Amino acid sequence: MSKTYGYARCSTNESKQDINRQIKDLTAAGAEDVIFEYEHGDAKVKQQLQLLLDMAQEGDSIITLEVSRLSRSTKQLCEIVDIIKRKKLRLVIVGSIIVDCRNGDIDPMSQAFIQMSAVFSELELSIIRARVKSGMANAKAKGKKVGRPVLTKENLPSVFLKHYPALMEGKMNVSELARVCGVSRPTVYKYMKIL
Repeated sequence: MSKTYGYARCSTNESKQDINRQIKDLTAAGAEDVIFEYEHGDAKVKQQLQLLLDMAQEGDSIITLEVSRLSRSTKQLCEIVDIIKRKKLRLVIVGSIIVDCRNGDIDPMSQAFIQMSAVFSELELSIIRARVKSGMANAKAKGKKVGRPVLTKENLPSVFLKHYPALMEGKMNVSELARVCGVSRPTVYKYMKIL
């Protein structure tokens, strides 16, 4: 029996972005199980999305609210669509595009729309980054200090310091520590290097 999965993603952790709206909307759209994660749109690895794609069986549906939730990289989105096609799944972008590959093929119009959506999603991210870079250069030109404060042992997040001993005692691995602290694995390694 086929199943309908929802996929939700936010770029930053729950203290900065609320993923519950996506989960609620996906459930209302028919998702029986919603997989979610906090990861950047153009991240090369989205662990929960990969888990979902591995878990989905022929005939299943994956629904999400926007193309940009899946990826902000045209190349990555095309790779995801290839998996959808190969595994004979159905991908639904709520209120927008349906890519039904349950017969093992994708119609040319759906293929074109999903690829165009990927291009616009990647363009949007590039525009945002260009604006941020321009704003930082402008602030710097006005003499303002830009960028993140320098991290030291004294200003590492308290949640990291609280759980770090469990990592050192072998009770937790780096991935678990990252998840508990709401940061990425590279950030955990950066904090460890500071300590």
